[in-house]
Order: sequence, then C-alpha cells, then structure tokens
Amino acid sequence: RQPVFPRSIESTHPPPPQSRTDNMGAAASIEGPVDAAAAQAAAGAKWNAAAAQAFTTLSAKFNDSKVPGDLFAAVMTAASRVPGEVTAEFLLKAAEDFEAGPSGVGMPGPAGMFAEIGVKCFDAEKMLQYCGPEVTDRFKAALVSGDATPEADQTVIEAGIYAFAEAQGAVNYAHWFFPLRTGSGNMGSTAGMKHDAFFDLDWGFDGLVPPMVPKMPKGRLFNGETDGSSFPNGGLRVTHAAAAFTSWDRGSPPFIHDGTVYIPCSFVSHYGKALDEKTPLLRAQDAINREGLRLLKLIGGYDDVEHVVSYLGWEQEFFIVSREAYLARPDLRACGRTVIGAAPTRGQQMDLNYFGAMPQVIKACMDDIMKSLLRIGCPLSVHHNEVAPGQFEYSPIFRLTNISSDSNQIAMQISAEIAAKHGLVILFHEKPFAGINGNGKHNNWSVGTDTGKNFFNPGKDEKQSELFAIALACLTYALNEHNEIIRCSVAHAGNDWRLGAQEAPPAIVSLYPGTTFEAKVKDIIGGGPLAGYMAQNGKVSSGSKWVQELTTGLEDRNRTAPFPFCGNRFEFRAVGSSQNCAFPMAMVNTAFADGMAKLSEAIEAGTPVRDAVANMYKEHERVIFCGNGYSAEWPIEAAKRGLPNLKNAVEAAGQFSTEKSKAVFERMGVFTPEEVDARAECMYENYASTIECEANTLLEMIRTGVEPACAEDLAIYATAGGPMYNKRKDLYASITTKTDSLEALMEAMPEECVAMATFCCNEIKPLMLEIRDVVDKSERLVKAGLWPYPSYTDCVFTHHLSAPTPHTV
Repeated sequence: RQPVFPRSIESTHPPPPQSRTDNMGAAASIEGPVDAAAAQAAAGAKWNAAAAQAFTTLSAKFNDSKVPGDLFAAVMTAASRVPGEVTAEFLLKAAEDFEAGPSGVGMPGPAGMFAEIGVKCFDAEKMLQYCGPEVTDRFKAALVSGDATPEADQTVIEAGIYAFAEAQGAVNYAHWFFPLRTGSGNMGSTAGMKHDAFFDLDWGFDGLVPPMVPKMPKGRLFNGETDGSSFPNGGLRVTHAAAAFTSWDRGSPPFIHDGTVYIPCSFVSHYGKALDEKTPLLRAQDAINREGLRLLKLIGGYDDVEHVVSYLGWEQEFFIVSREAYLARPDLRACGRTVIGAAPTRGQQMDLNYFGAMPQVIKACMDDIMKSLLRIGCPLSVHHNEVAPGQFEYSPIFRLTNISSDSNQIAMQISAEIAAKHGLVILFHEKPFAGINGNGKHNNWSVGTDTGKNFFNPGKDEKQSELFAIALACLTYALNEHNEIIRCSVAHAGNDWRLGAQEAPPAIVSLYPGTTFEAKVKDIIGGGPLAGYMAQNGKVSSGSKWVQELTTGLEDRNRTAPFPFCGNRFEFRAVGSSQNCAFPMAMVNTAFADGMAKLSEAIEAGTPVRDAVANMYKEHERVIFCGNGYSAEWPIEAAKRGLPNLKNAVEAAGQFSTEKSKAVFERMGVFTPEEVDARAECMYENYASTIECEANTLLEMIRTGVEPACAEDLAIYATAGGPMYNKRKDLYASITTKTDSLEALMEAMPEECVAMATFCCNEIKPLMLEIRDVVDKSERLVKAGLWPYPSYTDCVFTHHLSAPTPHTV
C-alpha cells in the first residue's frame, strides 16, 4: 500500500563499495587501512618522509570516506603526475581539491548528497524512531480515518519532534501556513510563519517562579493562534474580530530548515472559515477520497481499496539575474517584472538556451538548492536551462498533492535564499521580461489508491483500461461543467501576461486526451465497450544502425493544451509560476470529485456503468480538443462550442462566486458560500493592488530616470537640429504627455474592490502599455551610458559568464 504519511525518500544510489584504483585504472577491494608504501608503488613516485607520514594520516580519511575509491584515485593520480618529489603539502592539497569538487569550488559529491536525503524531515521513519511503533501506528490510522490524535499521543509526538530537533541543532519551531497573498510576482514563498523557541516554564515546579526548561510547549504542535485580520481575508476577519488559528496538516511531515522546525499548517478563522490556500486543498482531498471510494464500490472489484488520493508533480520555471542588475531596476524590486525595457537584439530566436549547458555560477547555485531540498525530504530530481535566455527550471518526483504543494513553497523560499548567497536573484514572476518566454508551473496531476491503482494509467488489462475510461469521463465532466472554476484557479495579474501568448496554454480551458483516445470516446458514445484503450508504447526507428529503436508514448505531446494527457497523468499547464499549487489543485480536485459524484448518482439510479459513462462523454464532449490551442481558429471554434473565454483575471473573478460555483463547493465540502465570496473579493483586491503597484513604479521610473535621460540626450542634438533632433523631440515629448495622463488616471481610481480591479484592467493597464511602447523606442535612441536602468541584455546574459561561486550548503 502507498503510505499516506510518507517515509523518507529511499536513495537508489547507495554509496559505492570501498575500492582503490591504481594509476592504470584497475580496482581492488580495500581491506583495512591504506598502506603508504603500496600507494607509493602504485603512484610510481618518490615520496619524502613527511609525505609518507601525511599519507598515513590521510589513510583514515580514505577509509572513512563515502567514496574512498574515488578519493584514493584522485590523490594517486595527482601524485603519479609529479615529475619529482611528492611532498606532504601536495598530498593534502590533492585531497582538499577532491573534496572541493571538480570545479574547485566545493561541488557536493553525489554520494554525500544522496546520503543526506531526508535527514531533516520528520517522516514516518523518524516518528517510529522518536515516538515508538504504537504511537506511529495510531497516528497513521488516524490519517486514514480522520480521527483526532489522542492527547496522550500528541504529547509523545511533541516530545519526539523536540528530540529530533535537538539532535539536528534546531532551536525554533514555526507553524507554517499559506495566506491568500499569491499571484503578485513574489520573490519566493508567500508563506506565513513566526519562530517560536523550544522552551517553556516548568509548570510542575513547586514555587512562585517556575524555571525555564527546553521542550516543545504542550499543545503547540497541533494548535496555534495569530491575527487573521492582517492577512488577505475578504472580510472574514476584521481588526475587532481578528482571531485565526493554525493546525498541523498531519499528512505533511515537519522538516528543519535554517534551525527551525517547519510545521505545515491549515489556517482558519475563529469560526473555522478558510483563510489560506491549504485548507481548501485538504477539504478537496477529502472529497476525492469520499467520492473515489463511492465510485470504486459501484464499479466493483476494488474492495481492498481504503483510500483514494491525488498526486502532484510540479515543474517550476524562473529567471535568474545578477544581484547588481536586480538592485539597479526599481521595477524588478517592486513588481518582480520589468514595466519598461526594450527587447534584446538576441533573445530566444535562435533556440540556443533550451537544455543548453548551464552557466557555472547557475550550476553551483542549483546544486546547492538540490542538496538543501533533498535534506528536508523534497525529491528534487531535475534542473535545466529553459527556452528563454536567463531562464531555468527544476522539478521533483511526484508525491501526495498537499505534501508536494508544501515542497514547492519551501523550494521557492530556499531557492531565493541560496541564490542571494551566490550573488543572484531568482524571478518567479510569470512575465519578468516582455518579448521572451514567461514562467509557468506545470502541475502534473493524477489520482490513485492506497493499493497502487492509478486512475489515469490506461494499463495493460481490461479492468485497468475500463477504470481509465471511467476516470476520464469524470475529468471531461469536470473541465466542461466547471470550466470557469478551473480558469479562476490560475487567474491573477501576473498570469494575464502569459496565458494565450503563444508560449503557454490559451485562456480557454480544454482537455487533450490524445487523438487515439478521442476516437475511443466516440466509440464509447456509439455503444462500444469502456475497455480497449491500453498502454502500448510504440517503436520508432532513428534511421541509423547506431541507435536502437526508440520507445514512444501512447499519445503525442500537445504543449498548446491547458490540460493534456501525459501517459499516466494530466498536466495542468496554465498554472502561474508565482502561484501556490494548492489552490489550482484544490479546484481540480473539487471539479473531479463532483464528476465522480455525478457518475455515481447515475449508476445508483440504475443506469449501467457503461451507459452512464457514455452519457457523460456525450454531454460534455465539447471540452475535448486535440488541435493547436495557439491557432487563431481555436477561439472561434471554442465560441461555437459554447466554451468560456475569460481573457483576464478580472473577468474570471466575476465567475468564481456564481450560484453554480457556490453549489459545487458546498456540495463537495470545500467552501461555504461566505468563503466563496471572500475568496472572490481577495482576487479583485490582489489584481488591483498589483496593477496599482506597477503603475506607481512606472511613474517613478519615468519621472526620476527616463525623462532626465531623454532630456540630456536631446540636448546633444538641440544646437544642430535636423532629423535626428526632431525624431527624438516628438518621441520624448510623447512620454511626458502619456505619463501625465497616467497620473491623472491614478487620481481617479475608484475605491470599491471590483470597480478598482475593473478600472485597473480596462483603463490603467492599456495606458501603461502605451507608455511602455514609447519608452522602449526611446531606449533604443538614447546615447549609450545615459539610460538609467540595466538593459534586457544586461539582465539575462551578463551573469552567464560569471565564474563559479563557492558552494554555500
């Protein structure tokens, strides 16, 4: 069974057996300490007495090293290349260089990195170690049943976490929660937390002044309180009624980072209303479990299933710029994106960056990020160059959706911290630079059981093939019936710059199951069986005898689809890079759970399973589209089908709090009507605040930087006059005229949140784009050295040639 509370990640790369390698490359087993005389002979070099003594000292390090053979080989190879006498200093330096790594700047070796996987994560293994088997077993059972953890067990677990923290040198703990402050180009995680010290008063002391004792205070693991009115809440909290509470998400294990135990938490009001991103996700996970078990029971043959869950594997994209470039651009500091900036002469038009060799300074930073995340149990497994210059991506192995969402948030935080140590800044905004690709966060989503069944794996037998067809019918229902909810889940000011821009899925939500399964859908509607579509990989020849036949997937990849099938999962490609995965995944889980509920209702009413599935496909088939989502024809075709096209976040927010939306949220137990209204209000406020900040930043940059630079440049040509002067005079004057208009519009900003967001979308943002157009044209004319801000070329290319920096982890 798939454990609900996960064990630490098992390394598939155990340390290699201890071995030594001679100067011809032959390996022999090490048995006991390395012999200096044998080493001299192997190296074929003359050693002085001090070197022999140093080597004897080093032999303990060879034998204790996790990669002794490699360490021995490195030192011996270096010694064999010395034409004269080998000194002690030389041997010690050779060992030091090896430990520093191939780049000479502290490259973490793979064996050392993998040996530390999960060491700072309080997973099921740590709970067993620190709390014992009985408490651990009851804790796991409570996760499945939903029962409260007994108070006595809470005390044991709190003591266990304190002991774990003490062993790791942690002195603080923090309830780590996720307020509604996402989607605005944040620099890292948007999580909330405060650092509490691991000590309390000794309440058993017989006296007036109890002494302090190191421990986790009783009850603080499972319950915390803070001010809920100081976070976005849509009116659910006010200053005179501000109490809000945090409670550990027991399915997401605590971990230690920078001396603090992070406890992933739900965040609710005094009356239990969700104030965060995690709580609706956990409720939607419950809906997936409830409706999944109900449907499987009706299908039959799944009596051993006790739990149904959703899984998530995310792909995080971002840009990296130098600290100097970042600090020199007010727009990057205030907004996370550039509000002005001429396109570089070389962008991504030559396709040189994607999967290219990673700049050394970036690779050193990425290695540190990977090592830090592996330590806390986040299985980061891939990092690479992305399409645009200065753009990168990393991604982990999938896990339970709530755990994976938490991992993404801490990954963003740790990435920002480590980048700063390397003199770099990470930009998570969806569109930091105009004219080149933006950033997404593709959410690879699936649903499975504790017995290992994946709803979205077609399988190789009829039973699994049937389950796939049934699950996909529920997903078809979800994306069609609740299209607006799915669109709202990725709607915010930052993502508006990206969706539908020929680099990301369009704003129209559609489903791509693959052309082969699209034909299967028509067959099912026409009376065909549910089974028959199975996971049969294809073979293709490269045309060369040097390369064996390649294995291909069941369906081709469609990068233009918002929700394409990827062999054993679906990829929600429209999620913005600065977002918390929890909210989009909560909405997908809610819609899918409702699809399962609707199908169960039909079967319970007496409709055969096959016919109920066929009817669901027939009613909701319009959302299936296997063509080019980037094409100009698709919006026209989508309109004919009656699919919504909510082109911006303000339009989308207007559809979130409809009676239809409230009904499904209430039906699935994810939101109350009051919570839906509050969440919609936060969407409007977030959008308006983001655009207002960007507009004020644009005004400041023009008045204090662009206009003075243009004036100084114009003065160069004033005496001579002529075409060069006239061209600049008219263009530069238009900057001031349009900027004056923007200032007037900002003065006319309405105060009510819906009106303010609409005004920002329809009035402020278009004028900002007009101003940007003339400013960017001016940047290409102003004399080199006068322009006050780093260019796009300075931002995305300069640090690529930086020397590698020392490792910080």
